[in-house]
Amino acid sequence: MSVTMIKTADEIARLRESGKRLAEVLEGVIAAVRPGLSTQDIDVLSERLIREVGGTPIFKGYAGGSGKPFPAAICTSLNEEVVHGIPSAERIIREGDLLKLDIGMRFAGMVTDMARTVRVGKVVKEAEKLAAVTEESLKRGILELRPGAHISAYARAVQDFVEANGFSVVRDLVGHGVGHELHEDPQIPNYVSREMDDFVVEKGMTLALEPMVNMGTSAVKIASDGWTFVTADGKWSAHCEDTVVITEHGAEVVTRV
Repeated sequence: MSVTMIKTADEIARLRESGKRLAEVLEGVIAAVRPGLSTQDIDVLSERLIREVGGTPIFKGYAGGSGKPFPAAICTSLNEEVVHGIPSAERIIREGDLLKLDIGMRFAGMVTDMARTVRVGKVVKEAEKLAAVTEESLKRGILELRPGAHISAYARAVQDFVEANGFSVVRDLVGHGVGHELHEDPQIPNYVSREMDDFVVEKGMTLALEPMVNMGTSAVKIASDGWTFVTADGKWSAHCEDTVVITEHGAEVVTRV
């Protein structure tokens, strides 16, 4: 077990405060979403709110696997875009869209990460179901986590609920440890496989759990910008993420107001 994977009581206290403030930021961003805004407008607001609560936008300048620094404080992914959408003045939010907002912040030395799928105005029935199932799958997965549990219990709860509702879990993107940095060990898939590292959950772990769920195929591909993942079949996707701390009582969600 990596020593960075288990956080101290002081680190967890600071992580809780970071998560609370980040949740307040995203709540403010979501309240501002409306048709006609550009995703760049959302980014400008996000960075302002992060800095107003004393945080630093952890996504901005992050190199990731693409090697190209991410240029914004928030990821804005619309409809068939799964995750890592780059905000743009040309990308206009429209009535009926599903807008995935993924945001991270460093506060008091600790990083938290979260995401929500926003229904812009009135969305079609299948899009509403997709977003609701994604949110519920995360809740069900979190309920499985406690010291001594295998991470596959989380993954199976997410996968079973998603597939029972006729959707598919993205395989190429997973959750992760979080705390000192944005991406830490371990990787946390939202599905069960023979190849997964089925580690035992321990008290003091801090994890970013994030089901990504597609209407159609689970396959995704990378867009020409080198960052944005889109569904391979062009059908819509939803995303929900929370940072949790493993306590003696289970998984405590810290990215909630």
